[in-house]
Amino acid sequence: MKTHQREILIYYNPESSNDKKTVAHAQGLVPHVRTFSFAKAPSTGTSWRQIVRSLDMHPKELMNKAHPYYQEKIRGKEFNDEDWLNVIKYNPAILKAPIAIRGQKAILCTSATDVYKLSRT
Repeated sequence: MKTHQREILIYYNPESSNDKKTVAHAQGLVPHVRTFSFAKAPSTGTSWRQIVRSLDMHPKELMNKAHPYYQEKIRGKEFNDEDWLNVIKYNPAILKAPIAIRGQKAILCTSATDVYKLSRT
């Protein structure tokens, strides 16, 4: 997933105050911010594969291990990379933090100010 250098794309939980703060910080950083709730996150495995590659993380690292779905269906199981991507694809609400993308760089924003790491791109 690639965006223009003057634009930040954010996948987030609009019900989370921390996630809303991340969006606010991004809006102070660049003039154009596109937001997508986790419910409207990318629906293709290819999109998620590109995002995970840009993050340079394993898909399992993106998950909120305290989330009820994770606890009931995933905890203790091992999957291959494609299966982990499918878990995210079909359950994006399980993500532990917003994902911000600018250009070819992506950041998992575990803190609202992590979005500023994209200012160095």
